[in-house]
Amino acid sequence: MISTSNVTLRYGKRTLFEDVNIKFTPGNCYGLIGANGAGKSTFLKILSGEIDPTSGSVAITPGERLAVLKQNHFEFDEVPVLQTVLMGHKKLFDIIQEKDAIYAKYDFSEADGVRASELEAEFADLNGWNAESEAAEMLSGLGVKEHLHYSLMKDLEGKDKVRVLLAQALFGNPDILLLDEPTNHLDIESVMWLENFLADFKNTVIVVSHDRHFLDQVCTHVADIDYAKIQLYAGNYSFWYHSSQLASKQRADQNKKVEEKRAELQEFIARFSANASKSKQATSRQKLLDKLTLEDIKPSSRKYPAVIWKPEREVGDQVLSVDNLCKVGEDGKPMFSNITFSLNKNDKVAFVSKDTLAISMFFDVLMGEQQADKGEFKWGVTTTQSYFPKDNSSYFNSSDLNLVDWLRQFSKEKDESFIRGFLGKMLFTGEESLKQSKVLSGGEKVRCMLSKMMLESSNVLVLDEPTNHLDLESITSLNNSLKDFKGIILFATHDYEFMQTVANRVIEITPYGLIDKLMTYEEFVKSEKVKAQREELYSVMK
Repeated sequence: MISTSNVTLRYGKRTLFEDVNIKFTPGNCYGLIGANGAGKSTFLKILSGEIDPTSGSVAITPGERLAVLKQNHFEFDEVPVLQTVLMGHKKLFDIIQEKDAIYAKYDFSEADGVRASELEAEFADLNGWNAESEAAEMLSGLGVKEHLHYSLMKDLEGKDKVRVLLAQALFGNPDILLLDEPTNHLDIESVMWLENFLADFKNTVIVVSHDRHFLDQVCTHVADIDYAKIQLYAGNYSFWYHSSQLASKQRADQNKKVEEKRAELQEFIARFSANASKSKQATSRQKLLDKLTLEDIKPSSRKYPAVIWKPEREVGDQVLSVDNLCKVGEDGKPMFSNITFSLNKNDKVAFVSKDTLAISMFFDVLMGEQQADKGEFKWGVTTTQSYFPKDNSSYFNSSDLNLVDWLRQFSKEKDESFIRGFLGKMLFTGEESLKQSKVLSGGEKVRCMLSKMMLESSNVLVLDEPTNHLDLESITSLNNSLKDFKGIILFATHDYEFMQTVANRVIEITPYGLIDKLMTYEEFVKSEKVKAQREELYSVMK
């Protein structure tokens, strides 16, 4: 168990946490949520001892081991991959090191023999004989190929380094596990492996993530950072989100009788309790939800941007035709080839690929920012396109304009009050609307790009990783708006919930063709026919 007593953290006049008292108990997974800047990662650092609070203390049950997902990707550059994972269990790794050093001696003494015997006993108690095989199995589950297990960390690509560091945190059954954005750079198979691992994990997990589907799959509780406090709620992220919305709605409706509000709450709980049965955490979660009372639900202080799309005209029957498009990368290897398909009216297409650069190149070709090496495509005459590129730096780096003037460039209506009103809907209020566009954070740039696209009133949206840098509130608003969008969407994202709720069609791009299925993303992921078709396409490369 890990708990805090009156933890307070101040930076100058700003108070991040004030007298936080919270207890995290074994057998539960806590999703730590909060608006950008609320202090999610900082609180994990306080729990791990990396940061000292201004006042208050953190207590861990004596003898329990705490593991943290490391964020320094260069810390273990000179260490082999498998050894890096073993280092996650410091006590076991120290025993291995000392034991190996003794056995390497030329002048092995009687005292060395006694010490080696003690170490062998401790080694066996910690399941040391199975350590390497368990570490290797964990690496494979997270998508790190076996031939990389004995490579140095510095020789790995960034995404594989992240997976090794995640395996390091998970290794050896820690009593308390702190994970900050563990799904970053993981493919869908690795995320599903991690979901299953955490669902079966018997100890304490505290996780920060912007992946709503992941939080829903693994969390028994939500720990919400709001008003410089942390409040615990039973249930997963979706339950917290909908309950906070219900609380705000009930607070706004002052005339509704208490009995009516209670009945609305009971119906809400019954619905989510039924949904909880689909999760591996079902039994404990449902018991917790059944105990919930009207007083337990509190409205959130969160602000959600108003993402609203209004196409100027409806799309006709001819949307987009693509014929045998091919593109080769700088290294001479095909990024995509033999790409042939046509879009239908009302299509919302999720694009996936083992190489996300291939999707970015494909979108750039469709939007005229790159030329294909072969093939052609044609947009329908009734279509107008708006593009959200993965790299939006060119829109901001060379601009000295403030936000009002920056957005005015893309608006037919030049009146300042109109522009300010539009920015206000995207949470740029007061003096924030006069910030220099070139000094914006990643999330602020995304909200500006979405504002630009909304002003364009197009009926086709092309979105390349639009959820990058966004907080959960902005992701949720964008997700909901695209579900309601009356036009065509082509998009790529790592957000499972986003793909599952927006897309009615999935296209996977490979170097030697495509897989094109009219189905939901979940159906696509689980389809045996899709797996067989993928294996057939990639077999061409071998």
